[in-house]
Amino acid sequence: MDQIANGRFAVRPSAFTTDVSESQRMRLATLTRLRWISVGGQTAACVFVAWGLWWPYPVFWCLGLIALSAALNIVLEFSHPKSRRLSARAAAAILAFDIVQPALLLLLTGGLDNPFCVFLIVPVIIASASQPLLTTIGLGILAVIAVTILAFWHMPLPWPEAVGFVLPPSYIGGFWFALVTTLVFAAIYIHRVAAEGRTLADALAATELVLQREQHITALDGLAAAAAHELGSPLATISVVAKEMARSTAQTDPQRDDIDLLVQQTERCRDILGRLTSLSSSSEEHMARLPILSLLEEVVQPHRNFGIELVVNAHPGFASEPVVRRNAGILYGLGNIVENGVDFAASRVQIDVQWNASGIKVAVADDGPGFAHDALDRIGDPYMSYRSRRDRNGGGGLGLGLFIAKTLLERSGAGLSFANRSDPETGAVVTIAWTQDIFAQQDSRQMVATD
Repeated sequence: MDQIANGRFAVRPSAFTTDVSESQRMRLATLTRLRWISVGGQTAACVFVAWGLWWPYPVFWCLGLIALSAALNIVLEFSHPKSRRLSARAAAAILAFDIVQPALLLLLTGGLDNPFCVFLIVPVIIASASQPLLTTIGLGILAVIAVTILAFWHMPLPWPEAVGFVLPPSYIGGFWFALVTTLVFAAIYIHRVAAEGRTLADALAATELVLQREQHITALDGLAAAAAHELGSPLATISVVAKEMARSTAQTDPQRDDIDLLVQQTERCRDILGRLTSLSSSSEEHMARLPILSLLEEVVQPHRNFGIELVVNAHPGFASEPVVRRNAGILYGLGNIVENGVDFAASRVQIDVQWNASGIKVAVADDGPGFAHDALDRIGDPYMSYRSRRDRNGGGGLGLGLFIAKTLLERSGAGLSFANRSDPETGAVVTIAWTQDIFAQQDSRQMVATD
């Protein structure tokens, strides 16, 4: 997240970068621990086959390769702190070694005849979950090359019979194809799932920052009241002392002008603190709870000067106009949806609000191009564009604002639906609905930023 300013924010989505962020880099300790597990398993297998089953194969060459892997682990652990997070290049080098070393072991112990050849795809899967796409592709190509070489060139599989164990070429070909397709499918699937998880985490973090910012803004009046209260006592003391100095100083005294100025400025400070106190109490009294139409007018007002007609229509039911708490999440969420409508509308955005004894429904409709039909089911996912945008700020958008709005409104208990207007009308309709019970719970739990 680069910045949040003026209500709009810039996000650096990890799914679109060529390197991983600091928080997403793999820890060196994670890879070294995995390699120690691999060293232990390789050693146990070699010792069991050589001196448990007494099957002939170049055991000392294999143990030498295992010792090389252990030596690399020791060097890494002593030369770098365990908490170090690896760059994409360093992680790629270590994972490439984890492909080459077992490939050489398999070269000495049967190639694709050896069932342990499936472990060649493990480093690629690890990379697909945490590394950039180019790193995953490079390691995948290296693993495919290793598997292909092992299909044609390798020493015999350790076996008790002199003839040895040899699989038919057709079976080896099928096994090679199965390994490669499993590698490709697993790498693509895991990379997509991990990228979506990182994207969602970034978007949720942006949501939290936006909500926190809105809460801080609405809490400024409370801070002003606290400051006025704390400064009131020392300012009163200064004022008393200044007035006493004025009484005891003659009009002809050279310091009289300075003393009069001090009295005037202390009175000015008291007036300023008095206004801050009254502003805070007024905000608490009149703005903490608003009729729904007043809340919508507060949401709509910043978007009226962009050449788009904004119309708010009320459709009251049998109940009186509901009064709701001034929730920062609701204000931001509704504001973002109205802003999107203004950005995409050709000339008009209509906001219809209905209420009755069961709840409140707000529908925001524009006369723009509407949502793409293939995107309707995915609306609310971060970092995807939904419509061809006529943005007053000059950008196409990545869908993050709508994701944040949807998240904040759903946290307030709202249900959202997205649709296109029925023919012959064009444009999109976003409907937000709350039940009266939800607002009652908000009142009882003080779910507002000023509380």
